[in-house]
Amino acid sequence: MSATKKHPSPSSTAFLLLPLALLTLGYMFYLHNFHVISFSCTSFVSAFSTANGTSKTPPPADRANLNMFFGILTMPHLHERRHLLRSVYALQTHNLTAAKVDVRFIFCNSIGDAYKMHLALEITLYGDIIILDCAENLNDGKTYTYFSSLPSLLGTGHKRPYDYVVKADDDAYFRLDNLALVLKDKPRDDLYYGMEVQCDYVKSICGVHNTFMAGFGYVLSWDLVEWIAESDTARSNKKGMEDMMLAKWFNLRGRAKNRYNGVPAMYDYNVNMSEKNDYQHDFIPDTVAVHKLKDNFKWNRALEYFNVTNSLK
Repeated sequence: MSATKKHPSPSSTAFLLLPLALLTLGYMFYLHNFHVISFSCTSFVSAFSTANGTSKTPPPADRANLNMFFGILTMPHLHERRHLLRSVYALQTHNLTAAKVDVRFIFCNSIGDAYKMHLALEITLYGDIIILDCAENLNDGKTYTYFSSLPSLLGTGHKRPYDYVVKADDDAYFRLDNLALVLKDKPRDDLYYGMEVQCDYVKSICGVHNTFMAGFGYVLSWDLVEWIAESDTARSNKKGMEDMMLAKWFNLRGRAKNRYNGVPAMYDYNVNMSEKNDYQHDFIPDTVAVHKLKDNFKWNRALEYFNVTNSLK
């Protein structure tokens, strides 16, 4: 007489499967949360890659056609402004297709004890800060130190790590897609782009071109950054109004022959609308960069105008 095979009862089957189901659900929950966390940080990983210019997450091929290093000159105590700018630029770099842009915050190593803990946390979490060997200053050589330090920090032998380097202030808002479109067909060598300002009153500084690019933000091709790092002219003329001194370096040595004026797409925001001109006016749709966003109210108006957050419910 053959033995009858016993099948487990539905209740015992459920009891046996319950731990496995819970384990599976727990694992799925872990993966889901990990995916959400990874997704929420993707833009930061893309925007704030490692110091040698290689991204932790390789960019799509179409982003590699134009590479920019975007340095925001700021000061150690401005934590709130850095957090705002991280969000502003991460939103852009996350969806940017016209270029690959690495964003960094730049300041000197004169850091008070009150800010060291905050900076240590920021660096650990975001890895997007470069601290230069200088004392914090506006027109006493910080810009020179910024540019002259980059080749040793970012250089990768004979291959240039970036096509362009941006120097930006922390009260300026660059629209990276528009900037990339402007630069797309421009020369990758000897380029100097920004809001060109006449300087008749200081012609001895500006030199033969009698103009300079306003210091709130401008673009240099990588070869000019390398030249600054090696130039005795730049090294011996690093103190003074930084944007005018930069123009002076180029003028004295016949550099930056490919100069492009960003006006009116680069401008100062005229809050009171008291005086409008090519350099100062209200927001315009094709803005590349707008300056003088000195407080949260002005940033709010800018982000509203450019529909940065209008999709929020």
